[in-house]
Amino acid sequence: MSIKKKLPYLLLLLVMPVLGMIYTVLNESRSRATQIALPIDDTIPFIQEFVVPYIIWYAFVFGYLVYFCFKDTQVYVKTLITIVIGELICFFIYFFYQTTVPRPTIEGSGVFVMLVKYIYAHDRPVNCFPSIHVLTTYAIMLASFHIKNIHRMNKYFIHVMGSLIILSTLFIKQHVILDMIASMFLVAFIYGSVFEVYRIRVAAKRKAGVH
Repeated sequence: MSIKKKLPYLLLLLVMPVLGMIYTVLNESRSRATQIALPIDDTIPFIQEFVVPYIIWYAFVFGYLVYFCFKDTQVYVKTLITIVIGELICFFIYFFYQTTVPRPTIEGSGVFVMLVKYIYAHDRPVNCFPSIHVLTTYAIMLASFHIKNIHRMNKYFIHVMGSLIILSTLFIKQHVILDMIASMFLVAFIYGSVFEVYRIRVAAKRKAGVH
């Protein structure tokens, strides 16, 4: 299908910067934040190299949403709806229950250290539970199972890179394990609900068509 026919659907992506602005406002909140780290979180090492997949997340989510739009518009719309609902739920939680993650002191030099310092400087250690990084990445990973005729290597890349992005939130100490788990459960619930509602609507239309 041509870009002209897909344009109305692609314009739906404009909701993403709006969500980003809401996140920024909540990230400036000075409300008291709670730590929910588990003992196991203390055993997870800080690995500066994981800042690379953490940053790749920005292109990963947007790029694959565009790809899904051209590959299967229905899956694209369902995935975008899942992300929007998921982020709005996250914002609601952030507003009423701020959590924080203790960050390590970053020393040394080099490109990886520089990138981590940049992230730390521009993203306060709040808005953690659930993790939007994990939420959006996991939504893309789930959606890939529903894309028809997707190349096997492309699907492998989605899941390998998606897994690295999710792990990166832990290894550069932006999130803790409970943030990750909460996001994955939230996405699974919303994604399944969106697809179930769509399935029921399609079944109802088919039944109405029969009669």
